[in-house]
Amino acid sequence: MKYRRGLMFLIDKEKNEAISLSKKTFQELEFKERKHLQEWISKNTDILGERLLIIQKEFAGFDDTKERLDLLALDENGNLVIIENKLDDSGRDVVWQSLKYASYCSSLTKNDIKDIFQKYLDLQGKSDHSEKLICDFLDIEDFSEVELNSDDQRIIMIAANFRKEVTSTAMWLLDHNIKIKCIKVTPYELGGQILLDTEQIIPIIDAEDYLIKIANKKQEELINREKKQTRHTVRLDFWTQVLQEMNEKSDLYKNVSPSKDNWLSCGCGYTGLAYSFVVTGNYARIELWINRGTQEENKEIFDNIYTYKEKLESSFGDKFDWQRRDDGKASRIAYWLRDVNVFNEEDWPQMIDFLTSNMIKFEKTMKGILKEVFQK
Repeated sequence: MKYRRGLMFLIDKEKNEAISLSKKTFQELEFKERKHLQEWISKNTDILGERLLIIQKEFAGFDDTKERLDLLALDENGNLVIIENKLDDSGRDVVWQSLKYASYCSSLTKNDIKDIFQKYLDLQGKSDHSEKLICDFLDIEDFSEVELNSDDQRIIMIAANFRKEVTSTAMWLLDHNIKIKCIKVTPYELGGQILLDTEQIIPIIDAEDYLIKIANKKQEELINREKKQTRHTVRLDFWTQVLQEMNEKSDLYKNVSPSKDNWLSCGCGYTGLAYSFVVTGNYARIELWINRGTQEENKEIFDNIYTYKEKLESSFGDKFDWQRRDDGKASRIAYWLRDVNVFNEEDWPQMIDFLTSNMIKFEKTMKGILKEVFQK
């Protein structure tokens, strides 16, 4: 007897039995590719097994072609994701189609992506700004620090059934470090209710990390040959110079190493509180970052320090930026230098002098007040 795959059951706890659900096709249910499946994905990307930000539907912004991809998205690493959705049959040409779209999207710049997303928001009648939504999605504070489409594009194909030539090609592409994923979707019906089952068939979830590591290993020698300077190496060089100057003036950062990130922190003697340098393509900042315990505790600490506002600013010689951040867990007290760019080496002397001299003064100003606050 041949075993039937893709069976689904509803457990009736009272009767203690499994009730078979009726497997359906999208055609039987009169569901359409764009009207239904595409909308479901755009409203809930969990169908694809991950958190994505949909930035355009039916994207047709390709020169000299009228072709349009179903959905364009960003993943949590800022990579573009090309999503092709089919209904009951993937078709023979879906891989070729997806690869074409990925190649078209490879040239999209950060500003292109921002504008594409803004057009999508405008067409939906939303008042949101694309820059802010992208920053929120990626959990990055400043858009100048966002990196988009800096890695290879990803492909996700979704269908009820995948032809053998499609899965074979997808596996070959995956083995050659093309980031591709196939999601199988199956509708079921029970008492007029429609259920949707999703299954990632390529790469198999249990083997996904292994397959990706193998593919990445093949690319390692190529990557190592490319020694061009990146954002990370620029920051590493910058923080190295900051620490050299800082350590000549103060012991505050003596035990801190240079970082590839846009921030560099050291402890201030109280758990959950840190003095931080922050740099971007738009500014440099020093701050006291308060992230200790619960949101309520952080706000209480901030409020207690705020009672010393006049004394602190008078001692420092300038006003601070007091960010209670009521909607966030942490709070900060900051001091800024605007209109400087960490990726412009001509700005480095000004930025390094600002960060080091003001952090020393900032720490000296805060030290006594923090002692009073934590003795209360």
